[in-house]
Amino acid sequence: MQKGTLREYLLSRPEAIEDFPFGPDVAVFKIKGRMFATLSCYRGVDASNLKCDPDEAQALRDIFSGVIPGYHMNKKHWNTVLLDGTVPDYEIERMVDRSYGLVVKGLRKLERDSLELAYGAELLYR
Repeated sequence: MQKGTLREYLLSRPEAIEDFPFGPDVAVFKIKGRMFATLSCYRGVDASNLKCDPDEAQALRDIFSGVIPGYHMNKKHWNTVLLDGTVPDYEIERMVDRSYGLVVKGLRKLERDSLELAYGAELLYR
């Protein structure tokens, strides 16, 4: 998946915003102020950090050579996905959806309920 395509997909998630709190080289994607993804460069390769369930995080690392422990992140809960063609686009989209859903589930009840009412659980937690 190309960096621009992934950026568009990240921003397609309900109420997702792009921010640059770490400078112009690291795009941070948030929902209600909470980060669910980053987009940057890792050792010369475009890459994205995505939140993940700890058991699933390790399984994805075992399956895909382009999935490594989260760079500059809690390696138990985050993976870095290299955009080098080793991970299929549909799998990257699934990981984005999972990351987004995990962060939404961790929001305060009022924020989460507001999103669920506006967009439906099916869209938020796919």
